[in-house]
Parts: sequence; C-alpha cells; structure tokens
Amino acid sequence: MAARTKKGKFDAAEIDQQLQQIHLLDTSSTSENLEQLAPIIKNIHATRQQDAYLRTLKQLTESKEAEIQQICGDNYQDFVSSVSTMLNVRSSTNNLRDRIVALDDSVNQAGRALAEKKKGLLKAKKAGTNLDETIEALQSCLRLLDLVNRIGELIKQGKYYSALRSLDDIQYLPPNSLSQTPFFNHLLSSLPSYRTQIKDAVTASLKTWLFELRNVSRQVGSLALEAMDARSKRWTARKEKESQMKLCRLGGAVELITYEKVEYDVFDNDKLKVDFKPLYQSILIYTALDMLEELQKSYQADRKTQSTLILSSQLSLQSLPDLIEEITGFFIAETHVLQNTRGFRSQREVDELWEGVLERLNSSVATELGAESGPEVFLKVKESLLAFTMTMEGYGYDCHRLHDLILLLFGNYATLLEKQYSSTFDIIVQEDDTALIRAETKDSLRAILDGCWLPPSSVSSLSSYDCPCNLPFSQTFYECCINIRNFVEKFYQFVEGVSQHHRDIDELLGTSLDRLMTRHISDKIVAKLNQSQGLSQISQIVTTLEYFEMACGEIEQNLASLRSTQRGGSIRLGSRPAFTESIQLALKRVNEVISGKLEGNFEMSDFEWTPDSSSGGPSLYMFQMIMWLTTNIDSMSLQDVYKDSAYTGAIHHISDTLMEYLAGSSIQQLNEVALTNILVDVDFIDQSLRDCGQSHLSAIFDPLRLIVSIPLNNNVQEYLNPSARQASYASVRPGELAALLEKLARCGVNSRNKAERDRGERRRAEAAAVARIAT
Repeated sequence: MAARTKKGKFDAAEIDQQLQQIHLLDTSSTSENLEQLAPIIKNIHATRQQDAYLRTLKQLTESKEAEIQQICGDNYQDFVSSVSTMLNVRSSTNNLRDRIVALDDSVNQAGRALAEKKKGLLKAKKAGTNLDETIEALQSCLRLLDLVNRIGELIKQGKYYSALRSLDDIQYLPPNSLSQTPFFNHLLSSLPSYRTQIKDAVTASLKTWLFELRNVSRQVGSLALEAMDARSKRWTARKEKESQMKLCRLGGAVELITYEKVEYDVFDNDKLKVDFKPLYQSILIYTALDMLEELQKSYQADRKTQSTLILSSQLSLQSLPDLIEEITGFFIAETHVLQNTRGFRSQREVDELWEGVLERLNSSVATELGAESGPEVFLKVKESLLAFTMTMEGYGYDCHRLHDLILLLFGNYATLLEKQYSSTFDIIVQEDDTALIRAETKDSLRAILDGCWLPPSSVSSLSSYDCPCNLPFSQTFYECCINIRNFVEKFYQFVEGVSQHHRDIDELLGTSLDRLMTRHISDKIVAKLNQSQGLSQISQIVTTLEYFEMACGEIEQNLASLRSTQRGGSIRLGSRPAFTESIQLALKRVNEVISGKLEGNFEMSDFEWTPDSSSGGPSLYMFQMIMWLTTNIDSMSLQDVYKDSAYTGAIHHISDTLMEYLAGSSIQQLNEVALTNILVDVDFIDQSLRDCGQSHLSAIFDPLRLIVSIPLNNNVQEYLNPSARQASYASVRPGELAALLEKLARCGVNSRNKAERDRGERRRAEAAAVARIAT
C-alpha cells in the first residue's frame, strides 16, 4: 500500500482494500490479528475519516452475511435427507442384529440337547461295561473289602490304634491272585487316606479335650489353692504348738522334711475328674505315624494360644482370684503332662509359657494397682499372689518374678499405709485438748496400759492407781500408741509368708515409723505448742512428749522381737532424738511464757524511782509477781529438774530486768532510796526461793547486790582501784556502774537541796571516772 502524505485522505477504494486484507478471526490461528488493525486505526484518527470507515465496514459486514445465508439455503435440503437416510439404516441394522441373536440361541439349544443325549448314551454304555467288570471284581474281593470296612468301624469306635494295625495287615498281605490287579493297587494307594482320617480324628479328639481342659482349669486351680491353704493352716497350728518351729516358714527346708504328705490328686477326686486319655492316645497314634514332632508343635501352639487367652482382656482386680485359679490350673496340667509323658513336652517349652503369662500378669497387676489408693486393696492382691506363689513353687515353677512383684507392691503399700496413718496422727494431735486420760475402772485402766508403749516399771507403777483415776498422759499418747500398733501389724501383715524380704522391709518399717512419729506426732505437737499460752497446757505437752520418748525404746524392743522372726537384727528409731529435741523446745516455750508474763508485770508496775523514804517492805508488783511465779511453777506436772530450769530462767529474767532498770536506758534518773527499795525486793525474792526449795538461785542476784552496794556504801573510789576491783567487784561491769552513777547524778543535780546537788556533782565526777575505765 502506497504511503500517504501527512494528513492525506484515503478514498473509498483504498478503505475497502484495507478492510479486505484484515482478518480479525483467523480459523487457522487461536489469536486475533490485531497488529494489522492498529496502524489503520491510527491513520483513521490522523486523517479524521472515522465515518467513512464505519460506512465501508457496515457494507462489508452486510455483504458477508448475505453470502452466508445463500450458502446455507442451497445445502439445507440435502442435509435433511441424508439424516433421514442414516436413521433408516440404523433401524434396519438393529433389527438384523436381533434376528441373528435369536437364530444363534435356537441353534445352540438344539445342539446342546443333541450333545447331552449323545453324552448320556456314551455314559450308559460305559456304565454297563464297568458294572459287569465291577461285579466280577467285587465277587473276588469280598474278603479284602471286609478288612477295609472293619477299619472304618474301628475309626468310628475310636479304636485308632487297632485301625492302624489293620491297615498294616492289608498292606503286608501275602501275595495272591489279587496282588497284581488294579483294584488291589488302588486299595493300597488309598491306605494313606485312612491314615489321614485316623490322624484327623485323633487331632479333633485332642482339640476337644484341650477345650474341655481349659474349661476346668479354674476348678483345678481352685482345688490346688485350697489344698495349699489347708497345708498352710496345718503348719501354722504346728508352729503354735512347737515353739522351735516358730522361725520356719511354709515351704522351707524344715517344713518340707516334716510335711506329712496327704495324697490329693487335683485331677481325680470327689469334685473333679480329668481324663488325659485323649492326649496319651494322640501321642501313641502320632508316634505310630512317625509324626510326633508335628503333634508337639501343634500342642505347643494350642497351649500358647490358650495361655494368651487367659489375659486377653484388661485385668480387673475383682477378677484376680479367678484369674489366678485359671493360671494355676493351666500350669498344673502342664506339670502333669510333663511328668507323665516321656519326651513329649520339654521343660523349656513349659517355662516359655510360664514366663509369658507371668510377664503379662505382672504388668496388668502393676497397671491396675497404679490407680488404687487404699492399702487394703494391695493387701488382698498380695494374699492372692502369695497363695499362687506358694502353690506353684510346690509344683517346681520359678516364682522369682512373683516375689519381685510382691516386693514392688509392698513398696507402694507401705507408702499408702504411711500416708493413711499420717492423716490419722495429724487429726489426733490436732484434736487433742491436752486433758489427762481417765480410767473409770480397773478393766479400763488395764486396757489403756495394754494399748500404750510403756516399760514394765511404768506399767507396774500405773497399775497401782486406784480407779477412777487420771493417768499422767493425754488421750493423744494413748491413741497414737494404738495406731502405731495397728500400723506395725498391718505393715507385717503384708509380708507375712513372704520369704524374700528380711532387712530391707524391716528397715523400711523403721524409716516409715520415724517419719510418722517425727513429722506427724513430734513436729505437730511442737506446732501446737507454739500456739499455747497456758503453763498447765504446755507442761502437759512436755509430759506427753516424755512418754513418747519413753515409748520409742519399747517400740524398738518390740520391733526387734518381730524382726528376729525374720532373721534380722535390731531396729533403731531416729524419732527418739526428735522427741528429746521437742521436749527441749517445750521447756523453752515454758520459759518464754513465764518471761512474757514477768515482762508484762514489770511493764504494769508503778515502782517509784525517786522516793523520799524507804517502803519498808517489798513492792506490791514484786509481791504479786513472785506469788504468781511460785504458784504456777510448783503446780506444773513436770519433773523437778524441769521446774528448776523454769525457776532459773525466771529469776535470770527478773535479775536482768532490774539490772536494765539500773544501768539501761529505760529509767533516766533514780536516787539512793530507790536502790534501797530494790534490795528489799531482792531480799523478798530470796526468801521466797528458800521457801520453795530454790535457795541456790539467790546467787543470781549477786551482781545486782554488788553494783547497788557501791554507791550506797560510797565505795566508788575503792572500785577505781584496779586490785580492789579485781578482788571484790569482778562481776561489776564499769559501763553499768557508770550508767547507774549518772542516773544518781541526774537526780541529785536537779534537787532543790544543796547537799543533794553537791552529791549529784560528786556522782557525776565518779561516773566520768568509772566511764574512763570502761573505755
């Protein structure tokens, strides 16, 4: 196409030519030819010939539509007639196919009937011929067939070994006219099938017997466990009669030697009869067939399957006794077979089954008991396992796994038992009101003393009390002793009959008792002690702790006697030092309460520190305080040594408080008259101590007397002399004396009396001199 000048216009022919050359939809291409359209559109806009192009495009479109309509109109009738022709052809083809199928079916039916008739005719001819030959052969083989028939009858009657012998008779008949006949050869070839029938019949009989044996295994185990229980009771009764047998356990060497065996067959008795004939017959037949190894493998597989089914579902502790009876019966049957057959079962095969069952049993029991929190459940399980263990040991089985399981259960049982009694002891101590336990009658007194852990001397002394009476210990001590007895009894109840424990279990008991008595009795009493304020209550707690300390020795002796039956040594409880320490804490608490009361009395006292004249007697607060002190300490139910300790602590507190008044910072000034009054109070205390038998405590006030005597006797200059101070005033501290002199000085210098003011100045100078010694 010729190029146009800038803004040159196209005529109608050129526009039409351009449109004819554009193919917006190319049938051979999936894309539009837009690249040819872009320059044209650009030129249209450049030359502003949009209208001309649109008119030409419309004319082109109308011409193309007319061509399409003409083409379609010319060929329509031919297309319709062709479609009709095709439909007619298809219909004819379908009809022809149906006729061909029908014709083929009729031909097949006719041919099949003819073939059947021909086949029947041939079979009839052949049957006639065979019948003639068979009749002739049967007449000559009646004797041989009688022998074969007899084999079938023997199999039906269960006489399998006789049937095998008859088969051997047929196989080894002497040569005769039938020996070379096909019938005889066929008969010989059928003999293995008879052997197979005999084998299958024997196998079926054995399978039935195994099923029946499994059904009665629980009853067999029950009878065996009952027999062991009766044996255990007989041995227990004998040990009670013969003290020298006390240390011998059931199943031990002594018991086995002295055991009077009672013949009791769990498979043949008044309650149960188990016939092992099917098994023995199977062994005989398989041996005769030279297939005993196959029977052994099959029997082992069947018994292994049955042993697996024993614990095929989740174990329930309620069903454990039944399960143990079934396992017991199962393996007693295995022992019976092992002992009464020669070479059929091996010990290794039985042990394999035994180990597999024990592994599953141990795992199931441990899993089920993992969720239990009651010691009683563990005890019941142990009783079942122990009876099972002793029974199976009697039949020669290795029960070390069961012993390990029992010891494992014992550890959990001991933990739960300790936890249970921990709560019991906590409640007993918490609810105790420290009131003395009362015995109304001699019988009740005897019952209380029998329940408590007391040495014979204490029991003898307390038994002499006249009833009704109050015993020197509280209800807590009695109830704790009873529960300790129950704890020990339940502890050893678990291991009763268990042979493999000795030292470990006894040491575990000692450790558990230590924890119970230390943490849940001693420590709980101390915690309650710290909340007590009454001296009578605290003193009763001290007495109770003393009885617990005393009980530790008796418990140790009792445990040692129990342990000797298990061939162990002695047991030492670590809780005794804990009770000793608790007693010291209780005595310390006594001193704290007394000191608190004394401190309160001092704080409420109205002592005059600058009196004009002497009181002439002890001060009122001191009189009341000493009366309260002596009354309360003397009334406490404590040993004299503990009362002496309480008096000592109280007198030290009084002395220290008075010294603090004289030399401390609580009192700012005092005079000589106040010092005189203090000495009067001290003399009153000395007299009171002598009256209650505590005169030796008067020496506690010697430093107080000495420091007061220095200013009252004007011996300050003597005190300043080093040799005199060391000889006569060694207990007087320079700092305390300086503080006392300073207080006297303050009182003097503030006086209106000149003589007293002068004395006050002298005291100040003396205080300064003494203070220089202190520095």
